[in-house]
Amino acid sequence: MKQNIAHIALLVRDYDEAIAFYTQKLHFTLIENTVLSDTKRWVLVSPSGSPGCCLLLAKADNEEQQSRVGNQTGGRVFLFLNTDNFERDYHNLLEKEVTIIRKPLKESYGTVAVFADLYGNLWDLIEQA
Repeated sequence: MKQNIAHIALLVRDYDEAIAFYTQKLHFTLIENTVLSDTKRWVLVSPSGSPGCCLLLAKADNEEQQSRVGNQTGGRVFLFLNTDNFERDYHNLLEKEVTIIRKPLKESYGTVAVFADLYGNLWDLIEQA
């Protein structure tokens, strides 16, 4: 049996502002942006060069979903972004004025920092040892 996770849904307030953040600040690639209706789009973004899982940017469309934007995991780190060059990507976060929650630490598994996306979801930036 072979399985993989294709997409992870990430609740956003607005498609275009989320696309701008992920493509301009994190340098993700916009994989797809298809209009499904007057209010829904199928929007996929992925880290540059990543052959794996994509983020499905899903616009919150009711009060309950809107209350979860930016806090889908109750304040825990939600997503983990591996990098082949921590210094390059960390300095990019600083230059793009992305909120750094925890400065870089050298851990047994590698170098890690925590940052927040435009809505407050927490991410680990990791270069594995």
